[in-house]
Amino acid sequence: MPTAVGRLSALLLLSLLCACGKVVDLQSGLKDADANEMVTVLNRHGVDAQKRTTKEGVALSVKDTDISRATEALNAAGLPRRNLSNLGQVFKKEGMISTPLEERVRYIHGLSSELEYTLQQFDHVISARVHVVLPERVAPGEPIQPSSAAVFIKYIPPLDEDMIVPRVRNLVASSIPGLSGEEGRSKVSVVLAASELTAPAVEWTTVGPFHVMADSAGGLIGTITSIIAVFALALLAMLFVILQLHPKTADWMRKRFGKVLPFKVDNETSNEQASQTAAQTAPKPSN
Repeated sequence: MPTAVGRLSALLLLSLLCACGKVVDLQSGLKDADANEMVTVLNRHGVDAQKRTTKEGVALSVKDTDISRATEALNAAGLPRRNLSNLGQVFKKEGMISTPLEERVRYIHGLSSELEYTLQQFDHVISARVHVVLPERVAPGEPIQPSSAAVFIKYIPPLDEDMIVPRVRNLVASSIPGLSGEEGRSKVSVVLAASELTAPAVEWTTVGPFHVMADSAGGLIGTITSIIAVFALALLAMLFVILQLHPKTADWMRKRFGKVLPFKVDNETSNEQASQTAAQTAPKPSN
């Protein structure tokens, strides 16, 4: 009996260990806000993600079996977002003197980064790129090429393109020198691309070692409860039969676990039945 209980405990422990996969790092060196956004997206797609702080930043880890699903979910959501430099970081001088070309490159890069960050604040926009061309004279005596800009936006449907495109043009044209007015807005090209989601966003929850959809959690809990109840009743029935047929086992359990048993065992009846059986099988004396 003790051996059977030990084997059953070992089997349950082994099943729980098998349910837990190996945990690997999915992303590292993240900002806390970016990590929180990624955890939210992964949880909506049924991926259990954990955060931890490292020297390089925040690391995001998932089970090795969820790597493919997690990568697809993050790519569809445009995460992790590209690190954008603000104007203060771009115009930080490292030397004593900067050339006009360096100053121009820094300005264009900083202006593009600021516009990209602003465009990403629109609802449903997951990433944005802005390419700015400032007025420049190609060669002496040549006319100055006017300013222009190209904008690429990736979004998650639904998004009203007819409403968002004029707003983007006005925003970009008002932020770049030489693009004011209707003529300037006409030199801002906007390209929109819808992201193809690999899976619908659903709510997931954890039930013991299982990760299931929230709508299915109630049914799973009921099924597990029913299985446990049937298993417990089967064990009690087996224990009752064993104790009725083997009084010595009942005595051993009383000594080992005390007098409290899930049911009453009539040892006198069992002993009487054993005596009758022994009397019937004993040889009769000869006359």
